[in-house]
Amino acid sequence: MQRMQLDQDIRPLSDFRAQASMFIKQVQTTRRPLVITSHGRSAAVLLDVREYDALVEKIELLQDVQTAELQLAEGKGTESEDARMMLLDRIAG
Repeated sequence: MQRMQLDQDIRPLSDFRAQASMFIKQVQTTRRPLVITSHGRSAAVLLDVREYDALVEKIELLQDVQTAELQLAEGKGTESEDARMMLLDRIAG
C-alpha cells in the first residue's frame, strides 16, 4: 500500500458525497487509502479492492504465524525430520 499524502488523502464527507466517483478513481489510481472525515473526525477509510485483499492476506498470514507460535509454546510442534518423514509417507501413499 502506498503511503498516504495527508493533503490529498483526507477528505470531509461532504466532499466525498459530491465527488464520490472522482475519489474512487483516485484510490484506484494511486492505491493510497482515502480517509473520510465527519465533523472533523475520521469516520471511514476507502481502499482499493486489490489493496484490501492484500491486507486481508497479510492479516491471515500473521494469524497463522501466531497460531504456530502458540502451538510451539504448548509443545505441540513436530521435529523437522519427523515432519519430513510424515510428508514422505503421505506422498508414497
